[in-house]
Amino acid sequence: MLLAFSVAPSGIPADPAYAAAGAGDASVHGAVAAAVRIVRESGLPNETDSMFTTIEGEWDEVFDVVKRATEAVGKFGSRVSLVIKADIRPGYSGELTAKVERLEGALGGTAAEGN
Repeated sequence: MLLAFSVAPSGIPADPAYAAAGAGDASVHGAVAAAVRIVRESGLPNETDSMFTTIEGEWDEVFDVVKRATEAVGKFGSRVSLVIKADIRPGYSGELTAKVERLEGALGGTAAEGN
C-alpha cells in the first residue's frame, strides 16, 4: 500500500514547551518535523514533499506509523488535522518510485516543464 498523509496541529498545546515552536508565525514546521522524523525512523520507504508524506508498506505497519506521527503532532496543539489518501494494491511493492517511472515513460522520459 502507498499512503500519503498530511498532519498539522491547531489550538494551544497543553505543554508550554511546545507552544514556543513556531510561535507567532502560524508555522507548523516543528510539528511536521516531529511527524516526518517518526516516518523516517520507521525504515519504511517514504518521500516528503511540500504537501504530503507518502509511505509504502503493509496495512498495519503503515497505519502504526501514521498513528505515532499523529500523536507526535498532537503535542503541538489541542487539535490535530489528518488527511489520508491510500492506494491499496495487494501483491505490489516498490510502487513509491515505480508509479513515477511509468508516468515519466508515458511522457517520453521528460518531466513537464514547471512541475
